[in-house]
Amino acid sequence: THFKSIKHTEDNKNQSTMTMTSKTVAFTLFIAATLLTSCNAAANATTKPLFPAILIFGDSTVDTGNNNYPLNTIFRATHLPYGVDLPDHKANGRFSNGKLIPDILAAKYNIKQFVPPFLQPNLSDQEIVTGVCFASAGAGYDDRTSLSTQAIPVSQQPNMFKSYIARLKSIVGDKKAMEIINNALVVVSAGPNDFILNYYTIPSRRPEFPRISDYQDFILKRLDNFVRELYSLGCRNIMVGGLPPMGCLPIQLTAKFRNVFRSCLEQENRDSVLYNQKLQKLLPQIEASLTGSRFLYSNIYDPMLDMMQNPSKYGFKETKRGCCGTGYLEASFMCNALSPTCPNHSEFVFFDSIHPSEATYNYMGNFIDTQIRGWLAA
Repeated sequence: THFKSIKHTEDNKNQSTMTMTSKTVAFTLFIAATLLTSCNAAANATTKPLFPAILIFGDSTVDTGNNNYPLNTIFRATHLPYGVDLPDHKANGRFSNGKLIPDILAAKYNIKQFVPPFLQPNLSDQEIVTGVCFASAGAGYDDRTSLSTQAIPVSQQPNMFKSYIARLKSIVGDKKAMEIINNALVVVSAGPNDFILNYYTIPSRRPEFPRISDYQDFILKRLDNFVRELYSLGCRNIMVGGLPPMGCLPIQLTAKFRNVFRSCLEQENRDSVLYNQKLQKLLPQIEASLTGSRFLYSNIYDPMLDMMQNPSKYGFKETKRGCCGTGYLEASFMCNALSPTCPNHSEFVFFDSIHPSEATYNYMGNFIDTQIRGWLAA
């Protein structure tokens, strides 16, 4: 009896242990499945694009290569050292040593790694669906700007956009096409060429607009008309870039024969600040008048000025000249394969005498990304 009792107790223990073991295995499998589901959800959350597409309008700061194709454009970046730090180390029309803001934002939002120019031949359907660039180096809001540069004026870039919409509709259908455009991130970046080419260096607009504030108002009216046209074509999420500290551009320092210290032109910087203040005030007014629209003012001025005033914070060593050639004048065809370049491109704020280096664009991209995510969360 005692033996039976011990055996019975042992059987109960074994059964209990087996039950516990099976429960433990089941629980472990449940946890594993939950973690796997969570990981997959997290992976999907990180890989799902924040916007279905990205659409770019403006000048050389965002032109990913449209100027390669019109035969008469003056400003091109189809030769080294432009593009030298891209994965294939080839020039493709971007006015820098590597990626531009459109590429950086598209990658951050899991849309694509590079935003192609709309005029590039043989664009795939997938490239069209996820967005393209319509910007042209040398363009401005003022059509007169393009007379001297032969660029595609900002006012004419919607014509390319209309062709793009027609092709997008042929790929995904009318309804889906408008859904993509309604939800796309639209980036507009222009303005410096207008002031440099029409007011500061070549004062062709000064007789008509003796005061800089009057010319600013003229430009902002052109900008107003432009973004309203984009809205009429379906754009809803529109980010508009302000002016950089134009008085700190190396080419402006050279043009004004600054002293050996090449200090920034304070009046041009004050002009940029005034324009940006007006733009910040204008965009909410436009948004209020266009149902369903969302406008974001992108502050370019402050982060760029901080890079110039506190270069070591960003790993920069040179802020007053470009990396290409002497860095004082070279840009476009003057910055070419025969131009010597600085040994470390990431130590220069500017790659040529006008355009930032990829390192600068990366910092700017992070700053703009923070602005965009805050804008979406608001």
